[in-house]
Amino acid sequence: AFDYIQKPFEGDELLLTVKRAAEHRDLRQKNEAYQSEHTSREVKMIGQTPVMTQLRKQMEQIAASHGTVLVTGESGTGKEVVARTLHEMSPRKDNVFLAVNCAALSSNLLESELFGHEKGAFTGADQMRKGRFELAEGGTLLLDEISEVSPSLQAKLLRVLQERQFERVGSSVTMDVDVRVIATTNRDLEKEVAAGNFRQDLYSRLNVLPVQLPALRSRVDDMPLLCEYFLMLQAMRDGREPKSYE
Repeated sequence: AFDYIQKPFEGDELLLTVKRAAEHRDLRQKNEAYQSEHTSREVKMIGQTPVMTQLRKQMEQIAASHGTVLVTGESGTGKEVVARTLHEMSPRKDNVFLAVNCAALSSNLLESELFGHEKGAFTGADQMRKGRFELAEGGTLLLDEISEVSPSLQAKLLRVLQERQFERVGSSVTMDVDVRVIATTNRDLEKEVAAGNFRQDLYSRLNVLPVQLPALRSRVDDMPLLCEYFLMLQAMRDGREPKSYE
């Protein structure tokens, strides 16, 4: 069962519901295809240095939890890889994993992307749309670059994390949601809080299970392994035998 329609209803309502169900199915199929490709290519945390060994242990400890995870680290350290790996290690691995780049959308568009909207909620909203929180039910939602969220939207995110409830834009109907949130940032959120750019209460809700990623310069001994891995990926894309790093 995906949805229901109250009688009496118009044919357009039925078609719209079927369309949404098909979109939801396609989203799940794409996620399953990604996970299959992800597994077949052995996408994983590359490295054998002490900092990487410790990182894996930490991820194993928090993967089974339903608590919110805040992944911090410089750009290029693999924050999204960590988020996807945590999802695949968790009890939610058979459900959907969705990601939203908070820096790529305006505040209004991001609100609609996260929470969805009702038909007529704003200009151009010609049909109801489910948001990422609703579509990720039972799974994991990655909020990439969480530091870029506007103050007004920060308040709405805080409520979702506290109450596990939200409303679509333009709706007064409160919906419950079961989603594990993983947030990432390359900024120091404590400094952002001190500067008044980020809410202290939201930071506390996000920072339940903190994961700090090491920069490559702190694990240079892993570079040969990384080179071999990326050479292998490129060779697979080109249909050629992988060359040795050495």
